Amino acid sequence: MSITKASTTKAPLKKWNEAYKNADIASAKPAQVLSENAHLLPSSLPQNCNALDLACGRAGNAIFLAKQGFNVDAVDISPNVLESLDSFVKQQSLSISCECRDIESKGLSDKKYDVIVVSYFLSRELFPQITHALKPSGLLFYETWSEEKVDSSGPNNPTFRLQAGELLNLSNTLRPIFYREEGDLGESSKGTRNIAMLVAKNV
Repeated sequence: MSITKASTTKAPLKKWNEAYKNADIASAKPAQVLSENAHLLPSSLPQNCNALDLACGRAGNAIFLAKQGFNVDAVDISPNVLESLDSFVKQQSLSISCECRDIESKGLSDKKYDVIVVSYFLSRELFPQITHALKPSGLLFYETWSEEKVDSSGPNNPTFRLQAGELLNLSNTLRPIFYREEGDLGESSKGTRNIAMLVAKNV
């Protein structure tokens, strides 16, 4: 399996190549929004049921979806992590295609998907492209950091954190199926904090 490559921006590329220099693909886990809501995935898959793990990192989402029977595109800016993923995919015989692409500057391809998963990546300008890339009745699983937090985990830059309710607004062309954003309400040591999660359907 070859890795499809597109030109990338040098500064983010250097950052993520360094972060994934020794990526452990085998230990990668799917995002909570996907693992806890996997029952919402189609119960029977047609032959060409496609999924996208966008800004995939160590590709826990891609691996999870491939094991469910999806043909998965794993897209990331870092060739380092994709090379590790490609080796793992060959060993495990998983239906995952790797694409090295700077989606913030190049955007998404024109391909349509039954499922798109985005975890811990936020580019507000890409939401129209993400929602457009969903097939009719396609599902978006999204999870990332929120501004309302109970500890210091996650990025300090508010650009990379969602405001309260913002995830719903960004995906307002889709029908929300599941949404969770607990903020700092109640007993903050319990529950799911610091993040917002959404599953939404293209109608």
